[in-house]
Amino acid sequence: MGPAVTLSTPESSASLPTSTGVWRFGDFVLDTQRYELRSGGEVIRVEPQVFDVLTQLVSNPDRFVSKEELFDSVWGGRFVTEAALTSRIKAARRALGDDGELQRYIRTVRGRGYQFVGTLIADAPSAPPVPPPSRAAVPDEPPPPRQHIAFCRAADGVRLAYAVAGEGPPLVRAANWMTHLGYDIESPVWKHWVRDLSDKHRFIRYDERGCGLSDWEATDFTFDDWVADLESVVEALGLERFPLLGVSQGGAVAVAYAARHPERVSHLVLSGAYARGRAVRATDDVEKRAAALDLELARVGWGRDDPAFRQVFAAQFQPDGTRADWAAFDQLQRRTTSPENAVRFLEEFGRIDVRDLAREVTCPTLIMHSRDDHRVPVRFGEELASLIPDSRLVALASNNHLLTASEPAWQVFRAELDAFLAV
Repeated sequence: MGPAVTLSTPESSASLPTSTGVWRFGDFVLDTQRYELRSGGEVIRVEPQVFDVLTQLVSNPDRFVSKEELFDSVWGGRFVTEAALTSRIKAARRALGDDGELQRYIRTVRGRGYQFVGTLIADAPSAPPVPPPSRAAVPDEPPPPRQHIAFCRAADGVRLAYAVAGEGPPLVRAANWMTHLGYDIESPVWKHWVRDLSDKHRFIRYDERGCGLSDWEATDFTFDDWVADLESVVEALGLERFPLLGVSQGGAVAVAYAARHPERVSHLVLSGAYARGRAVRATDDVEKRAAALDLELARVGWGRDDPAFRQVFAAQFQPDGTRADWAAFDQLQRRTTSPENAVRFLEEFGRIDVRDLAREVTCPTLIMHSRDDHRVPVRFGEELASLIPDSRLVALASNNHLLTASEPAWQVFRAELDAFLAV
């Protein structure tokens, strides 16, 4: 069986050539302009990290590339085991019809690294060697916002972690899946949310039970528990009236809270949200199988070193994300919750149904939804807009369920949010 199909765009990595990066050897063409490995005109599907490893080797044919260089260039210096690198080398060899015994294209330099030993075709467009990445050359990002992390107890005694960042009027985000208060401020998945939303507000967020810094060993794990947890955090902070943000399944929690506490919520903002979970809205066998597949992927693959199973979620949540985005999303999945809790979350998400509660929301509501959301199609954002009386829907030009920092839709999201909360 060949490698999984997990491709993204070449512009995502500054360490790879993007203008003349085309190499020919044997029957193969390695093309970083189109982010393709081809043989005889056919595209050979490889995972992004496998493609990056192969590119680093082929672009430096005159020397071996050390393991440290590969860790830096492909994983951005994050800690990974040598087994991860070994598996990518095996996959690269398999894509080239090579193996550890033949070593026709990739030679192992024992204990040091690997070297590309194929013959590059002379008339191929040339490309400059790729130097080892220099951290000094990476532009400095603004430092993450300072945040204060504290803890409170839910009604049933479960410990909940919450964080406050920034100054100004409060903005509360209902908890959603896969957050970690300590890690989010540096994770590419969430750091722009924390940085930008705390710029003008006292941005308040918390890890839901079973996730992040909150208790993972929670006996009760229902939708009503999630709404009660939001109530507990609001009470712990002594908030009286505030705008409430709900992202993804956190949107349903925010809808329920706003309906039950109209005196507290001044504005409701929903992003990639839905009123019905996948199991509730599945109307045919195809949709039912898709909902069941979510659970099976979590059961089988969440705790494995091989990211292939978890990358299915990355492909749904951020299909237009860069290779770095996908790697960060994979890291986020593993750090934020256990395989057992991942299954519990998905089971409960599937049962969500807040259609009746949505009709009871009385505050102004802004619904933003990616036009080509692969995880939650925009029609479910439209359904929310039809249910909530005083609501407005903004369709964002994006394929991503979770907006990335670099896409134009994120700036539209910020502008719409600021304008809405200023009224």
